[in-house]
Amino acid sequence: QVQLVESGGGLVQPGGSLRLSCAASGFTFRSYYMSWVRQAPGKGLEWISGINFGGDTTYYTDSVKGRFTISRDNTKNTLYLQMNDLKPDDTALYYCARDTLTWAKEYWGQGTQVTVSS
Repeated sequence: QVQLVESGGGLVQPGGSLRLSCAASGFTFRSYYMSWVRQAPGKGLEWISGINFGGDTTYYTDSVKGRFTISRDNTKNTLYLQMNDLKPDDTALYYCARDTLTWAKEYWGQGTQVTVSS
């Protein structure tokens, strides 16, 4: 069955960096668009980044452009999110998701917590 397992979250000071990983299994990873979505405390889900099959086309919400980088390694069935210059507003539970061709979210991981605080 489809499994998405995020890792790499933690507590970081403002201005710091983290790299999240999402290990995928149970499907042909290279055949799917993938996304990162986050949920801050008390708020709704926020899509933050997406990537196409081969990783050569990426998309970002404005609040993370220039700070976050999405990438994928199709040989390792793994999705990544490099997060730099982290801000307290980036504190959230971060999920990876498998997308349809219209970017609808079909499957979700369990999430990894990112906390940005001094």
